[in-house]
Amino acid sequence: MNPEVTEYINKLNDKAGQEWQAEVSHKLRHIAQESIPDFTERIQYGKPHFLKNGKYAAVLGTAKGWVTLTIFNATDLKAPDGFFEDGPPERKTVKILKGQEVDYNLLEKLLKQAAA
Repeated sequence: MNPEVTEYINKLNDKAGQEWQAEVSHKLRHIAQESIPDFTERIQYGKPHFLKNGKYAAVLGTAKGWVTLTIFNATDLKAPDGFFEDGPPERKTVKILKGQEVDYNLLEKLLKQAAA
């Protein structure tokens, strides 16, 4: 676990009303760690990046009203309509809003599939 990524996530707790982002981010980080073989992580471009063998596997991002997880090598991933944001087929992004139900099991399955 990279201490810079831990610090990034923990700082979310310092922002009033954004504590939920830290909770979601911790869960997503754990799923990435469990799902990506040869997992490493680092802060790049100001965001936590999760890597497999030194190559991007996923990136975590936050903004005032949401948390995003972008999965790389995602061209063949299948999910329910509306699950992913619009974007290039090789990158699929999930936007999580405050109070939204999150299918962490599906996210774990998708990360494993993309990282295979």
